Amino acid sequence: MSYSTAEALRTVTLDDVRGARKMLSGVARMTAMEGSRHLSRTVAAPVHLKCENLQRTGSFKLRGAYVRIAGLLPEERAAGVVAASAGNHAQGVALASSLLGVRSTVFMPKGAPLPKISATREYGAEVRLHGQVVDETLAAAREYAHETGAVFIHPFDHPDVIAGQGTVGLEILEQCPQVRTIVVGVGGGGLAAGIAVAVKALRPDVRIVGVQAEGAAAYPPSLAVGRPVSVRNPATMADGIKVGRPGDVPFGIVGELVDEVRTVTEDELSAALLLCLERAKLVVEPAGASPVAALLSRPDAFEGPVVAVLSGGNVDPVLMERVLRHGMAAQGRYLAVRLRLTDRPGALASLLGTLSGVDANVLDVSHIRTDPRLGLTEAEVELHLETKGPAHCTEVNQVLREAGYTVIG
Repeated sequence: MSYSTAEALRTVTLDDVRGARKMLSGVARMTAMEGSRHLSRTVAAPVHLKCENLQRTGSFKLRGAYVRIAGLLPEERAAGVVAASAGNHAQGVALASSLLGVRSTVFMPKGAPLPKISATREYGAEVRLHGQVVDETLAAAREYAHETGAVFIHPFDHPDVIAGQGTVGLEILEQCPQVRTIVVGVGGGGLAAGIAVAVKALRPDVRIVGVQAEGAAAYPPSLAVGRPVSVRNPATMADGIKVGRPGDVPFGIVGELVDEVRTVTEDELSAALLLCLERAKLVVEPAGASPVAALLSRPDAFEGPVVAVLSGGNVDPVLMERVLRHGMAAQGRYLAVRLRLTDRPGALASLLGTLSGVDANVLDVSHIRTDPRLGLTEAEVELHLETKGPAHCTEVNQVLREAGYTVIG
């Protein structure tokens, strides 16, 4: 079902959000609001982190899923529910259904991280793996709904879901009454729309800024033409906001009530995730770190006090390791270098001694002797180094060249 802008604004009101909050009492936690000294110094204004990564199931998704399922008619509940998701929505639907005594089936891509599949099953859903991408999984879930009569629970394109997500906005106003700017990640737009409905009704002076990953930014072109348009082949590590097309219902609300939608790069997302882990001691997934990435990329663009919504913390450990290395590299704290040296006894030890002298910590060494590109007396070494910043990286490369090594890359 599609909605016009006017219809979308009528379908979700402050009263709806307040009603959703009553419904969620004893179900969803009022998550913590943590101050960040580092971000406050960077932005030159107070910055607070709304920790939805500490919500039950590890993200805000439980809020909207529970409100949507709780609002079903008895005959609809009896038919069960079905959803499609690579992670957060899957877990929210699974737990909400279990709490309400409703049978749930969740379709997930075959490549979904094992921890997310396991968690969804543990919350009580029947998990079916189908397709390689979410679009294929979504089609399978809709077909299942058509065949069985199960109610399809959309992750963002429904008024009840938006009302549930809007309870985050009510909590923000209570926990930080002086807030001037709220920064929130945007995928399909359900969370941003819900927050905007609640906050703008009570505090129209508060600026709301949405954040999308640069490689999956469907909202800027959609807002430019006044209707939802699709981005072909969205690509980003932030799977929680990797959505190719805005939802019809949230799009109308975002267009009316969200003041701005910004984009951030993969490097900025990596740096933000690393900052959350190191400085705030919070495990946050890339999508959840997107508001922090926006603050780091343009710290002068936000009036404080600022609240950044950390929307989720369900990050696959394998992805976490890769992202952290990427973030360290972006900050000049991780350097990969390949070089050639004479293949003789003690050559590698001499190289490591040179690196020790410049205080570069060697994390990994790959030593190649048999390659047709190499001369008879040559060897190639690839080094992964822990460094102290861009200036230190430059110093390491310079010292290696001055020592006579041929640095390839």
